[in-house]
Amino acid sequence: MSGPLEHLKILDFSTLLPGPYATMVLTDLGADTLKVVSGSRPDIATLMPPYLHGTSISANLAWLGRGKRSITLNLKKAQAITIVRQLISEYDILVEQFRPGIMDKFGLGYEHLKQINPGLIYCSLTGYGQDGPYSKRAGHDINYLARSGLMSYSGTKADGPVLTGMQIADVASGANNVVIGVLAAVLYRKNTGKGQHIDISMMDGVMPFNAMTGAAALVNGLEPEREGEILNGGCLYDFYETKDNKYISFGGLEPQFFSAFCNTIGCPDLIKGGVMPKDVLQVKAKVREVIKTKTRDEWEGAFKDVDACVEPVLTLFEALNDPQAKHRGLLVDVELPGGDSVRQIGTPIRFSETPLKYSKAGQPEGTDNREVLLKLGYSEKEIENFKTSGLFE
Repeated sequence: MSGPLEHLKILDFSTLLPGPYATMVLTDLGADTLKVVSGSRPDIATLMPPYLHGTSISANLAWLGRGKRSITLNLKKAQAITIVRQLISEYDILVEQFRPGIMDKFGLGYEHLKQINPGLIYCSLTGYGQDGPYSKRAGHDINYLARSGLMSYSGTKADGPVLTGMQIADVASGANNVVIGVLAAVLYRKNTGKGQHIDISMMDGVMPFNAMTGAAALVNGLEPEREGEILNGGCLYDFYETKDNKYISFGGLEPQFFSAFCNTIGCPDLIKGGVMPKDVLQVKAKVREVIKTKTRDEWEGAFKDVDACVEPVLTLFEALNDPQAKHRGLLVDVELPGGDSVRQIGTPIRFSETPLKYSKAGQPEGTDNREVLLKLGYSEKEIENFKTSGLFE
């Protein structure tokens, strides 16, 4: 392993997207991560097609499991709990994504495990947190966004809230806050020698995304409305459809960028009204009409040398093959068994002293059962007995 976190060891009990994404990032940064999963109730995210050609490895498993090892344990078995407790002496960070109280029922809660390793950093990731009236509720990304207030002023007046193409609460809130929380706790432990329990709620994490709109509402007491704020369609900062049914984006809020935009689209008369004119609906309608006269590529050419904060709305493959993405090395080839490789999106953090290396793609769950148990001191015979006893189910 390499990277700035190469001395950290993580035991990962998370599933689906949020937790596995967080531990993937930590693994990419050099941490040694061992994923603990059920052999009979596999993570559904790893079962979603497509699968890599000629393998039983899904694209999601290859990506979210990147660089990790994995073991399968039936936590209802006493021997499984014993094994986890043995691992806690070696793995000083634990990430879990069960509903509150589940790990305690297994005897694997923070209060239980810190007795074994006082320096343990134990991170619990849930939808609504470890306490409160919603703590035991099931939920997904759309639910956290709905309860956060964000969706009340996102979308359009005509159509209401809209789904996004990625899981905002899962990744930007849940996963990223796990990474932040764990690294902050590592620094605290370095200074004090003490571990701690980290409570990450995806719902909590989405609330600050109300950002400047939320700060303003708390001062003026006014509910924000769809297409009523400067950054949600209430000014000329927006997406505009082109002649070929594609789109460009305009983000030029500053006067110099707005002036350059107006001049380039042939509407210098709009400069005086500014990016947020009083008759914004009429002005925006005029801009939409003008943008529809040319294709996306034609507008991209027109703005190529103009500093106006105008960019095309690219498809995924266009974005992945964009010169800037290529230059920044955002696509990486990660090794598969047998010498093949799979192309994936890498971790977008660059270090001058500890460049990242991607050791291997995710492997089928339970790949490392034997290796991990042998290292803990179990014999080959004991491991065979574990198989027949249902320990790996």
